[in-house]
Amino acid sequence: MSPVFPMLTVLSMFYYMCLRRRARTATRGEMNSRRAIESNTRALPINVEIVQYAKEVLDFSSHYGSENSMSYTMWNLAGIPNVYPSSGDFTQTAVFRTYGTWWDRCPSARLPFKRTPPTFCSQDYVELAFEEPVYPTAVHILETYHPGAVVRILACSANPYSQNPPAEVRWEILWSEAPTKVNGPQARQFTPCIKQVNFPTNLIRLEVNSSLLDYYTELDAVVLHGVKERPVLSLKTSMIDMNDIDEDEDEEKYGCGMDTLNKQFSIVTLREWPTNGYFDKLPYELIQLILSHLTVPDLCRLAQTCKLLYQHCCDPLQYIHLSLQPYWARINDTSLEYLQSRCTLIQWLNLSWTGNRGAISVSGFSRFLKVCGSELVRLELSCGHFLNETCLEVITEMCPNLQELNLSSCDKIPPQAFNHIAKVGSLKRLILYRTKVEQTALLSILNFCSELQHLSLGSCVMIEDYDLIASMMGAKCKKLRSLDLWRCKNITENGIAELASGCQLLEELDLGWCPTLQSSTGCFTNLARKLPNLQKLFLTANRSVCDTDIEELAANCTRLRQLDILGTRMVSPASLRKLLESCKDLSLLDVSFCSQIDNRVVLELNANFPNVFIKKSFTQ
Repeated sequence: MSPVFPMLTVLSMFYYMCLRRRARTATRGEMNSRRAIESNTRALPINVEIVQYAKEVLDFSSHYGSENSMSYTMWNLAGIPNVYPSSGDFTQTAVFRTYGTWWDRCPSARLPFKRTPPTFCSQDYVELAFEEPVYPTAVHILETYHPGAVVRILACSANPYSQNPPAEVRWEILWSEAPTKVNGPQARQFTPCIKQVNFPTNLIRLEVNSSLLDYYTELDAVVLHGVKERPVLSLKTSMIDMNDIDEDEDEEKYGCGMDTLNKQFSIVTLREWPTNGYFDKLPYELIQLILSHLTVPDLCRLAQTCKLLYQHCCDPLQYIHLSLQPYWARINDTSLEYLQSRCTLIQWLNLSWTGNRGAISVSGFSRFLKVCGSELVRLELSCGHFLNETCLEVITEMCPNLQELNLSSCDKIPPQAFNHIAKVGSLKRLILYRTKVEQTALLSILNFCSELQHLSLGSCVMIEDYDLIASMMGAKCKKLRSLDLWRCKNITENGIAELASGCQLLEELDLGWCPTLQSSTGCFTNLARKLPNLQKLFLTANRSVCDTDIEELAANCTRLRQLDILGTRMVSPASLRKLLESCKDLSLLDVSFCSQIDNRVVLELNANFPNVFIKKSFTQ
């Protein structure tokens, strides 16, 4: 036998597998052709078009603003434009919490989940309700600063104002595209070409990815155009684009068009095959390695080809790390039930964005964790509005090895439920951004979870005394490496002193929009002297930051990589030069609205320190 024969066999079998995945029946091909025609033709003008602005913001994943204010919050998307067509940084717009890749380059960055489909790149979302359900003909998004973040627009079949919720909630993608870099931060009206759907809607969802942006994107309003009666389609086949057909297939595989996902999960009978082909000749481990590169829907499809591959595709080793976030619109109790037998060894689970509007019940979630929670180390539940106290109790009981828990924007969990988290003494990462956690529960968590390394308390407005919280951190959480206190309303120099003395391993600290901290008390100088390992420090919107603070950072925190001093009036170009000369690893410096740092200074600093991104925002 030729020595190259085994290699050719492996390659040919892999090619065979790819062909199996791409195989389509005649009926399926006809459906794809019809869908391609419908998505690329125009409706005949038989209805009067209705134009409406968003009536209400129903849900969102994050925002830059405060929970008790309108500035920079998602709620600004309701109603008519406040800013457009003006360009610049305005408080009356909607702004998400992050931009760029800076958040992926700091100590608190989390490892990504493998097997995320390439068509899913959404980082944040906002859901908008409109007055009248219509068949959409156009969606206009008014972007007023650094446009280009919107990557998906979806429509929902459920009417948020109906007294009778539908038996099934459907989401359809109207438009989807990979992130793009837009030249210039100027305002624009973004009107992508949307596909038609076969149901009226008054619930629109925008999903964004800000990774390519140089600064925060700002949205002013969303306009929905539509008609009350379903449009009659003109069948002009010349409008078909083969690229669009491929995109439709991708949507069916990865997006909200996965109507058969639960059926694929539930496949238990297979056609009789005389043999398993050449796969019988491959080692078990090699087949497992090949299949580890497939997404979850592809695994489900491949499981239907032969008994051997069914066995491999259902092997719990294929589900050690599982992210269901890309399929949030189709995950429900039935999905979790079908996955139970495959997830008995699961260690990482991402259910972020899933289960809302009744898709996942408390009992369904509890049943899944009782079977699959014993080995869980990481659990992502961001924006899981089905979660309640029972769910947190089940998590703490069924997941004894849990080290990372993300409850970001789970704002429906009642305050008393957070007490259960204190039972998970192995926690190393806890994200409570925009939750209703109260002081008593948080003190209990800090007391019993002494292994914490990463803690996010951004926008937790129900905590009454952050100085007491900081004191407990300093006493109990000696291993803390990152701490997010974004918009905490009452921490003072006393809390900062306790924190700096007890948590000297801190590498990342976000004190943005903390109005009670004043440089004159020496709090920032104390931080710089006691936390030499700092790599990221955000002092956003603290007008009291001065040259002394910057010089102390330059002298003591030479590992600094990211610094945000937006809004200070007291920092001079001279102190910034000292900082840039001392901190060789500095890559981000935000000096927006710093009154002593004009555009001329920024240009000079950029010329002398080309490796540093120096941001200077503006308003027109």
